[in-house]
Amino acid sequence: MTDPITDMLNQIKNAQAVEKPEVLIPLSNIKYEIARILSERHFIGEIKKSVKGKHKIIKIALKYENGSPKISGLKRVSKPGQKIYEKSSEIKRVHGGFGISIISTSKGLMTNIEARKQKLGGEVICEVW
Repeated sequence: MTDPITDMLNQIKNAQAVEKPEVLIPLSNIKYEIARILSERHFIGEIKKSVKGKHKIIKIALKYENGSPKISGLKRVSKPGQKIYEKSSEIKRVHGGFGISIISTSKGLMTNIEARKQKLGGEVICEVW
């Protein structure tokens, strides 16, 4: 079994490499929340839940700036075989503050900035810049 979050990040990365306008990803709550955070931070465009045949999917509109993808890097930090947890005081900035990390806390998924403000630690899901 592969990691569905890694698959999602790779699909976004590969779609942007060939300049596709949107990408379709199988729906799950955690993938939808990750997409929502990326959309709020303007790394991707609009996200929509929809149905394709029997399967529920997420339609993600990709963003480009001057012909280059808005997301220049995606990195899965915590993997199924090795979970990475950080205390609120240990949460690092990503690429000098130009990127974000998505953290799974006791109050749901949030960015590293929000987690630090709320003094919450948790599992570091991924980094985006």
